[in-house]
Amino acid sequence: MIVGYARVSTEDQHLDPQTSALEAAGAERIFTEKVSGTKKSRPELDRMIDQLRQADVVVVAKYDRLSRSLQDLLHIMGAISAKGAGFRSLAEDIDTTTPAGRLVFHVFASIAQFERERISERTKEGLVASRKRGRIGGRPPALSPERRAEVVRMRDQEGRGIAELSRLFEVSPNTIRRA
Repeated sequence: MIVGYARVSTEDQHLDPQTSALEAAGAERIFTEKVSGTKKSRPELDRMIDQLRQADVVVVAKYDRLSRSLQDLLHIMGAISAKGAGFRSLAEDIDTTTPAGRLVFHVFASIAQFERERISERTKEGLVASRKRGRIGGRPPALSPERRAEVVRMRDQEGRGIAELSRLFEVSPNTIRRA
């Protein structure tokens, strides 16, 4: 049996393009979910793997629909293989039911992992360079230095409570505590 798996990361994304491609590829049953690929808990993926039988083939529109990390992808592929099932990715034309397909799968997965790590590395390098130029990322402080000093003075000298200061300065109680 050909079993399809489709996943999108957020609720506002649509599964339709993936499910249409899986149906066109002959998927008799399609498991779908809306959850990030980095999440360990993917109930529909787990259910699909549990229901796989010998000679089934799992089909995805793109192999990154299974996972975002090489380690997790290899773990999932091991679980599929342990059930005696194969794997096909439509976009990359990968078919692990053949030795050449298994080789191509591992090469593609390694390249994808390398690219994700390079993106992370470039992002970190960019943040370091920005800091050296005096730019600090993130959200601006909720209280200016003057307002912060006023919060401290009102708390220490006037004995005002955190909840009162929070309402007065229109910030969260945690912001008052940090001040």
